[in-house]
Formats: sequence, structure tokens, C-alpha cells
Amino acid sequence: MTPATTSTTAPAITVSGLRKSFGDNVVLRGVDLTVQRGEIFALLGANGAGKTTTINVLSTLLRPDAGTATVAGHDVAADAPAVRRTISLTGQFAAVDEILTGRENLELVARLRRVPEPRRVATGLLERFGLTEAADRRSGTYSGGMKRRLDIAMSLVGAPSVVVLDEPTTGLDPQGRLEVWATIRDLADAGTTILLTTQYLDEAEALAHRIAILHGGTIIANGTLAELTALFPPTTVEYVEKKPTLEEIFLAITGSETRES
Repeated sequence: MTPATTSTTAPAITVSGLRKSFGDNVVLRGVDLTVQRGEIFALLGANGAGKTTTINVLSTLLRPDAGTATVAGHDVAADAPAVRRTISLTGQFAAVDEILTGRENLELVARLRRVPEPRRVATGLLERFGLTEAADRRSGTYSGGMKRRLDIAMSLVGAPSVVVLDEPTTGLDPQGRLEVWATIRDLADAGTTILLTTQYLDEAEALAHRIAILHGGTIIANGTLAELTALFPPTTVEYVEKKPTLEEIFLAITGSETRES
């Protein structure tokens, strides 16, 4: 993939020598990465690799022990309020109030962020994310994919330039994953910078412009999929019968679309 937006301005995110420990547990051992504006950047790693810690530092929820990090030109330690105004963070589980309707969730966030015309903003986001027909239903009745799309829509209230998605498809069924993938692609096409953490290699392969692998608290590989593939020895050509994946079988049997409302 290539980014939808190419810019000669400064990167959206820069991280240099980032270190973080919790007591004797060293989690980040000098992380370096750069995320360009308008791209989807995937940060891969197993549980405990330091992905969420990196995200928490970038979103000003944790202070680094050493190193520097900037988001949209703002230092996460020295200018945390400016960073918070610039980004939006969507965690591993949807932060949706299930008692409220989809529209009420969006309007509440708009009011908290002091965005003018909350109802108009909510209506626009509901349309953008294919949730108009479900807008006035309690969000507790939504499918997992719909809740996740609503959660991401809530994160876009106030038009942040950088969206951080921390394992956004955790716990979703194949249909829900495809819905979220479509949403992420739409955001990138509109020029939003996305930092995506995931344990799913197929997710990074399908979505990311560039990929970094975090292991043992450091970045051990960083580049496009083609660049990472080139690190391996040349492949041998074999002729095999291709069988459909389980995900393809599941979607075919259920007759699912890529997006439901």
C-alpha cells in the first residue's frame, strides 16, 4: 500500500531512544520510530513486547524514563496538553456507553470536547460510519463490529490529526474485523495518520503502509511489507492447490457483507 496523502512536512510521530521501566521490569529499551503524516503505521509485537507501553507514552498516559517522543510537533513530556488536543486514542476494548444510543454517545463526546453543534457532528459521523439506521438504538444492542465502528467514530470528534488504535479488532468475529478494516482504510483515505498496534499479522499486511516489529523492548525491523519480505531468502516456486481460508469459508457460508448497520 501507499499512503493516501504524501507530505513534505514534519512527521506526525517521532520517537527516539524511548525507555520505560516498571521497577525492575524493563519494558522499553530504546525504541526508535517515525510515522509520516497520512499513513497507516502498524506496530507488531507479542504480548509483553511493549506495544501498549509505547502507546501510553505517546498519548501522555505515561512519562518515559529516557528518550524523546513528539506527536504533531509537540513533545509528549513537555507539552502534554497540546498532544492530547492533537490525538485520539482508541483502546483494546470499545469505550461505548451501552445505555446510551449511538447518537447520544457521539453527542456526549462532542460536548465534553466543547465541539460546536454536537448533534450535527454526531449526524455526520453516523453517516460516515454506516450507523445512521442504528443511530437511535441503545448501543448495547449493536454487534461487536458496530460498537467498534462507533468507538472509532467517537474518537474522531474534534477532527484529530493522529488516531492511535490499540489492537482495535481484539475479540471481534471475522465480519467485525472486516468492518473495522474498512473503517481504517476510509480514515487513511481521508488523510488521517493512524498508528495501529496489533498481534494479527494478516491485519498489518492488509492495512499498513509501513510496519515495525517490537520485540524485547526494541524495534528489530522496520519498513514496508516489501522491504521486510526482502530480509528473507528468496522463495522457491511450488505449484500447489490453493484452498480457501477459514475466514473466507466462514464469510461465504454466512453470506456476510463487509459492513452492516
